[in-house]
Amino acid sequence: MSGTLNKVMLIGHLGDEVKLHYFEGGGCVGRFPLATNETYTNRQTNEKVTNTEWHNIVVRNKAAEICEKYLSKGDRIYVEGRIKTRKWQDESGQERYSTEIQVTDFTFLTTKKESEGAAQIQQSSPKPSSQNASQEPTGEEDDDLPF
Repeated sequence: MSGTLNKVMLIGHLGDEVKLHYFEGGGCVGRFPLATNETYTNRQTNEKVTNTEWHNIVVRNKAAEICEKYLSKGDRIYVEGRIKTRKWQDESGQERYSTEIQVTDFTFLTTKKESEGAAQIQQSSPKPSSQNASQEPTGEEDDDLPF
């Protein structure tokens, strides 16, 4: 293969609100942190361990305005884009680096309000009785098929 590929796909939760910065000429850039989690069980202690990785997400122009309007801290989103490392000098003259995900596509998955509402409904709904469990399926079951 002679070409290269710089592609990132992430599903995570917003760690803060989307911050917009407008430029002369009408363009804008939006930035927000995205948290992804990795969970595993420690074999020695049998303890569940969760590691969180933080990603700096950058969206531009109309996409940034849409994200700012509809997303808030805690919302779940799928983003697709490419990795970009920026270099700059801080106030003391030190060279600094920042690695960002430049978003090319995104999909809103759940809002924080939807997640909280689903959790409340799940907690308040009664468990099926043994009589209901033995009945024939109605065809309206929620399965995990991708189509």
